[in-house]
Amino acid sequence: MERAGPKVYSIAAHRGFADALVAGLIPRYAKDEIALARLTLLLPSRRTVRTVTEAFVRHSGTGMLLPRMAVVGDLDLDETLGPLLDPLGAVDIPPAADSMHRWLRLAHYLREVEGDAAGKGAALLRRAFEIGRTMDRLIAEEIAPIDLMSERVIGIVGDLAGHWSDNTRSFLMVQQHWIAELAGRSQIDAPERRNRLFDHAAARWKAQPPAYPVVAAGVTGASPALARLLRVVSEMPQGTVVLPDLDLSLSAEVWDELGVAGAPAQPDEPPFGRADAVTHPQYHLKLLLNRMGIAREEVQPWHRSGLSAAPPERSRAISNLFLPPRASAAWVDLPAEQRRLGGVRLMESTHPGEEAQAIAVLIREALETPERRVALISPDRGLAARVVSHLERWGIEADDTAGRPLPQTAAGRLMLLLAEVAAQQAAPVPLVALLVHPLAGAGEGRPRWLESARRLDLALRGPRPGAGLAAIAAKAEKARVADWWARIEAILSPLLALNDTEPLETLLGRLADAGEGLCGEALWSGPDGRALSVLVEDLRGAAGSAGTLLDPREIHAVLRDAMDRVSVRPPWGGHPRVSVYGLLEARMSRADLVICGGLVEGVWPGTAAQDALLPPAVLRALGVPGADFRIGLAAHDLAAALGAPQVVLSWAQRDEGGPVIPSRFVLRVRAMLGDQLDRHLEREAVRLARLLDDAAPVPPHPRPQPMPSAEQRLVDVSVTGLDRLRGDPYQFYASAILGLRSIDGLDAEPSAAWKGEVAHLIMQRWHEAGEPEGGLKPIARGVLEEENAHPLMRVLWWPRLAAALETFEAMILEAKKAGRSVAAVEKWGEMRRRDVRIHGRADRIDRREDGSLAVVDYKTGQPPTGRRVQEGFALQLGLIALIAKDGGFEGLDGEADSFEYWSMAKGKDGAMGYVFEPVLEGRKKSGIPREDFLPEALRYLDDALDRWILGEQPFTARLNPELGSYADYDQLMRLDEWITSLGNRPEPAA
Repeated sequence: MERAGPKVYSIAAHRGFADALVAGLIPRYAKDEIALARLTLLLPSRRTVRTVTEAFVRHSGTGMLLPRMAVVGDLDLDETLGPLLDPLGAVDIPPAADSMHRWLRLAHYLREVEGDAAGKGAALLRRAFEIGRTMDRLIAEEIAPIDLMSERVIGIVGDLAGHWSDNTRSFLMVQQHWIAELAGRSQIDAPERRNRLFDHAAARWKAQPPAYPVVAAGVTGASPALARLLRVVSEMPQGTVVLPDLDLSLSAEVWDELGVAGAPAQPDEPPFGRADAVTHPQYHLKLLLNRMGIAREEVQPWHRSGLSAAPPERSRAISNLFLPPRASAAWVDLPAEQRRLGGVRLMESTHPGEEAQAIAVLIREALETPERRVALISPDRGLAARVVSHLERWGIEADDTAGRPLPQTAAGRLMLLLAEVAAQQAAPVPLVALLVHPLAGAGEGRPRWLESARRLDLALRGPRPGAGLAAIAAKAEKARVADWWARIEAILSPLLALNDTEPLETLLGRLADAGEGLCGEALWSGPDGRALSVLVEDLRGAAGSAGTLLDPREIHAVLRDAMDRVSVRPPWGGHPRVSVYGLLEARMSRADLVICGGLVEGVWPGTAAQDALLPPAVLRALGVPGADFRIGLAAHDLAAALGAPQVVLSWAQRDEGGPVIPSRFVLRVRAMLGDQLDRHLEREAVRLARLLDDAAPVPPHPRPQPMPSAEQRLVDVSVTGLDRLRGDPYQFYASAILGLRSIDGLDAEPSAAWKGEVAHLIMQRWHEAGEPEGGLKPIARGVLEEENAHPLMRVLWWPRLAAALETFEAMILEAKKAGRSVAAVEKWGEMRRRDVRIHGRADRIDRREDGSLAVVDYKTGQPPTGRRVQEGFALQLGLIALIAKDGGFEGLDGEADSFEYWSMAKGKDGAMGYVFEPVLEGRKKSGIPREDFLPEALRYLDDALDRWILGEQPFTARLNPELGSYADYDQLMRLDEWITSLGNRPEPAA
């Protein structure tokens, strides 16, 4: 026999809510085979529908017809609402406005109100989204626009800082524009429709209670309309309200210390006092009871046990754990049995990687017990993803019910890459990422597609080419994938043929068409593809009706913001005993072991961000809970999780950015446990996690000293390779013997080698044109255009290049007047020395007025010093001269006695461009005497041939560590593993 008056019950934290609920519903309402089907359950979210359904399955035994389940979640708590109570006949309530349309129209009105100050593109739309969220929050609290213009609020706004006043006025004006549009469309906002549905259901049920039972279970939303409905449900003859984790054991003094919670003593007092303990896990339940008009003394225990219940004394300890500030002083005198958290362990890790590994170990260990269920609860999606990845090592596919944000899925990532290609005019990095995306070119032709994409990738390495597809086509021609690229270009060209401002609907349509062109129907298949399809179509429709215009360069950021608000949840089929939850998904869940991960400040609880539009003082005056209200919800989520039989509270000492502070909840647990803390620490899982990552110790890697065979050593030597051979033999070995080449990155900074090639080509073109006066700069501009040098790079390099070329032109023309002429430009030559081919390219060789030769080498940076030439580590000029002397350059004979570096760097006089000869003469302190230059070069060449090419010396890595060297092969030689220990240990045998 049900008691008279409101029927409100609570299930304690130490019981599994869903199982305890079902365990009480079945004997109450399952009188026959179809009796339970007459029951209507009002649940807080669609996710809890799944949780309660699973609980019915566990309790069903032979099977049963399930009750009807309706979702009545609170929009202010970010819950997704299903079709609410429409079958109750609320035909007179206007339809809800489309949320996408409202978002875009709010941006339009914000632009009208603030003009250029409102921003544009993604920034404008972000502000519009915040306005919509604030509007929903106010509507849920039943605060009308007229309330924002009351004298009390206006007085507060006038006393605030200027930006708060401006924000509040902008909000009011945008809201009024939107309300006027809604009136013209005969629509209302979704929260307003929900409020009216609740009030309609409450009025109908109060006047004529339904003949079937109605139970509202697990609902904690405290909006006024929902509270009124719950009050009516609790008073119906067959109505019941079951609250989760309402602490009935709190003393009256502690309950009063939580604050007024929406029920001030005087009507003119604010509904939320400054001293309210809004961060307490029971605060939102007190607010709900006050709005229902029900005293806590009227709430009764549910009196049904659930499966996997924790010890009853746990609820008392949880209650003591979250005592408000003044009441927390009682911890000092609490007896040990009231501080006991049996089954609760605390696990501290060094960093998030170790934390994820330790959590995975705990889950793996728990699964060894048959039928034992494990749940990881964490708002940190990065930590959850790491744990899921670690579990896959053991073939465990966790059921991650929180899902993944759409941008992190394959379909979402492809759409964002398309938007990035459009925004950046086919820049190499997003373009190559798009072409090698798993969905691009999927099907039987995928191997050939990837081969073509890799060839284009190699062709695009280095500095960014010019913007647009034409520059890419030139690279594709060189990579011999022109036919393949032509098909890609036809797909992508509509994305780049856009004006400065385009309708958002058009942009989305072209992105979708390009995605289908690259991927076919595979783009829209799977859970992520279907979610993307719904988002794109909804956004296209809203953009068309709202008339939204957008700069194509902003489409990537706008899409990213929209996708971040969409979570893709996998279909059923994960591991039946391992679940990964976010905080919302974890409510009402059940598990034998619950691991609460990421318990650090800023994560759990999250940062209490203030409303971006309305200042706290205005919200407090209007009767809206403050930003700290969500901390109380996070505390309630933790209190519910602590009710599991076994609980592990986990956190790391640092994150990727640096040290972090453990959650305030963890600090409370540690403080309350006091001298019992040590027995609650979980150390074994952390130890095992470290062992998993600990590899067996290995001896230090030796300094590489490869010893190829005599046949392998006998390779050609280039005029630049000799310097590398003498300076760092291993680099010569890797380059000339192994044939390894370094590859530039995509969109890389212009390297010295690239600049050198461009400078050489400029000088070559000028010589071929007859070295006309004033013609060097125009040729330079043409070469930069031909090489597709990025405009930004041209702007930054051009002043230095132009000044150096000006110096060179004046110098060359003056030398020509004195009788000096060009003998060879960019000419290849070779000679044989002891049956070894020595070869190279001369940048320039001039015939001096006396008939001798001058060997010239261009440098975009500083040339080698005279000392480096003297020590035999910069022999290029000497080797070129030896080849010329040997007749190795076709059509050129003579002996060189002038050796010149033409540098484009800044000289000692401050001018760009100068000539340097590394010969020892005049006041120079280093270099080789002019008459000894060729004999010394020949001596160093013979020495290198004797030692490495024709000899047996090892190609030792960094033979001259103090000598500046190329870094192309540092990783291959594992330089960092041995370079610091040179001189501290004996060298291993070759």
